[in-house]
Amino acid sequence: MNNKIKLTLAALLLSSSLFAGKYNLDIDHSNVSFKVKHMLISNVRGEFTDFSGSFVYDEKTNKLKSLKGIIKVSSIDTDNLKRDKHLKSKDFFDAKKFPLIKYTLNQIKNDKAYGKITIHGITKNIVMDFENNGLVVDPWGNTRVGIALEGKISRKDFKLKWNDLLETGGAIVADKIKLYVEIEGILEK
Repeated sequence: MNNKIKLTLAALLLSSSLFAGKYNLDIDHSNVSFKVKHMLISNVRGEFTDFSGSFVYDEKTNKLKSLKGIIKVSSIDTDNLKRDKHLKSKDFFDAKKFPLIKYTLNQIKNDKAYGKITIHGITKNIVMDFENNGLVVDPWGNTRVGIALEGKISRKDFKLKWNDLLETGGAIVADKIKLYVEIEGILEK
């Protein structure tokens, strides 16, 4: 009797994993962006334009099982070339020495994504809000899944410490960075 239960459980686990598929990011329909307070009064927005990744999504349960992503730091774009050059310099990202930002999902629990992010050679745990936008088959027969992540990090945790003070004592660049990730993936065939 005990072996029957084990066999049944194994069959259930195997059958549920058969519905999980690997999805590659559709870069044209995905976005990795951020915003940070500037001089305490406004936000500077930016994005990374060169990134890649993949994830495993269980179509039967509509659950994200894993996610890995890589961002090329040199692709930072804040719509200001002088600022972008400064962000790539040793004052901030030091893109020559640390060319990549990496993210790995550990688990989804309720509406939170728990993972690890590596910036400037330093890896930290991060919790982000998670939104599952579901699955659809496009007009060309491709299965697509959309997900979104939103969270905050402290740039000082990653030794991105450059700053200058205002006359009022406030910082030119805030410590907290808000992150926004919108991902659309296409099922590998």
